Amino acid sequence: MPLKKKIALSFFISASIIAALAVYEYVNFVQITNEIRYLEIADSLRSRALRLRRHEKNFFLYGPLNGGAESAAVRNDLAGLRGMLGANVKPERAAGLDGFRKALDEYSKTFSGIESGLKEVSADMARMRPSGGAVNVAGLLFYEHPLQAAALLEKEGTFPGENPAAVRSLVSGLKRLDSEITALRKSGEDLLSISNGLDRKARGKADGLIRTSKTAILVFFPLFLVVGLGALFVITSGVVRRLKLLISVVERTGRGDFKPLADNAGPDDEVGVLISKFNEMEDRLGQREEELAKKNNELLQSRKLAAIGTFASGVAHEINNPLNNIHLSTQVLSRELKGDAFPAMAGEAIKDIQSQTQRVKRIVGGLLDFAREGEPRLEKNVEPEGLIREAFRRAAAGTEGVGLEVGGEKGIYIQADPEQLERVFINLFTNSIEAMEGRGRISVRLESQDGENILIKVSDTGPGVPGEYREKIFEPFFTARERGTGLGLAIVFGIIKKHGGEISLERKSPGGKGAAFLIKIPGGRRT
Repeated sequence: MPLKKKIALSFFISASIIAALAVYEYVNFVQITNEIRYLEIADSLRSRALRLRRHEKNFFLYGPLNGGAESAAVRNDLAGLRGMLGANVKPERAAGLDGFRKALDEYSKTFSGIESGLKEVSADMARMRPSGGAVNVAGLLFYEHPLQAAALLEKEGTFPGENPAAVRSLVSGLKRLDSEITALRKSGEDLLSISNGLDRKARGKADGLIRTSKTAILVFFPLFLVVGLGALFVITSGVVRRLKLLISVVERTGRGDFKPLADNAGPDDEVGVLISKFNEMEDRLGQREEELAKKNNELLQSRKLAAIGTFASGVAHEINNPLNNIHLSTQVLSRELKGDAFPAMAGEAIKDIQSQTQRVKRIVGGLLDFAREGEPRLEKNVEPEGLIREAFRRAAAGTEGVGLEVGGEKGIYIQADPEQLERVFINLFTNSIEAMEGRGRISVRLESQDGENILIKVSDTGPGVPGEYREKIFEPFFTARERGTGLGLAIVFGIIKKHGGEISLERKSPGGKGAAFLIKIPGGRRT
């Protein structure tokens, strides 16, 4: 995943946590606000219900004395409670007030009935007071204790001048009034109980929401810190670690070590892309380092060849004349030593001098060839196959056990000096024939490369070149053969270089044995 996306993802996750916390807290705040509003309503209902009960008690205590003020206070409290029930409360909360509303309606209905009963009983008492003191006493009791007033009237029995049926009716009214007062007090207790329950429930829910809000803060905020800091640590540690590794690799590259840096990051990761590009750069630097080393070696080889050529030219000229004199002198001595007058040992010595002189002359001739190698006279459209076959004919003269195979693309031409290039192949074929000890096969393959160069691969079935000799075979005077001069491949190297080409020894020849030389020289393919 790209670093940009990682940072964006970590920010998105952290922001999502904060946003979720903010949304949750807002919703919770709204709920708490609603609960507080409902709690205020419940508390107001409870307070008003308590005042209603107080006015109710005063009504029964002082009702006959205050001229209906307490009755008006009760009516006022009932109206106030109905107004609170009609406040703006959500439907789910309004359902919880139905019990209070029913109890309030029952209380109001019962109170209205009690007021009517009290008026009737009061009128009956007023008519019967002249009849006796018991009625007067009952008149003082019936507001608060109707049942006691009824018991007192029943105890006194009939009253002078009163209809017994009227007394019984009064007693019955007092008893009915007592049951209604009991029902009213029961409704009042229900109102208080319900209002207290609503208050407790509202307080409990508000407290629960507040606790939940606190818990959410305690959970979400540490989660935000853990996720945010964790993502920051993971991203920065990964990036910093790989950048430090990259710095160490840069320092190592500066010291010439071009080993690539392993990294398992995806292709979209910015640091991974940087490491990948750095590895590509290291590969190119390594290739250029190898090419530079190769060019340096070639330059050193060319300088060696130039220096040795200059030296060889002077030495060859200085040695050649004495060698000719020695050779002529031995020929004269050989003619003069014929007959029995001279010992056989002298003849053998003269023959040995002649043989060694011929060997030195060959070496001097090679030095002169090496030194006299001039700039090539390039010809266009030189056909290499015929030139190769002619060079093989000359190199393999007198050898029957070596065969030649020329293959590859047809219609190939090169730009070369035919005489110098023929000498290249003669030297290569001569080395192969000597390495194979006169029995084997030489293979030459021609291939066109990028339309500007021709690749010529010369391989044999000989023993090959030992590994310790590979770096030295093109150096002058280096040879692994007892009677070799060590100039053949040096001459080949010089000629190919002057043609603007390259020659190298392959590390492994076709078939896994023998030597294989790869020549790259300007040329093309006829279309």
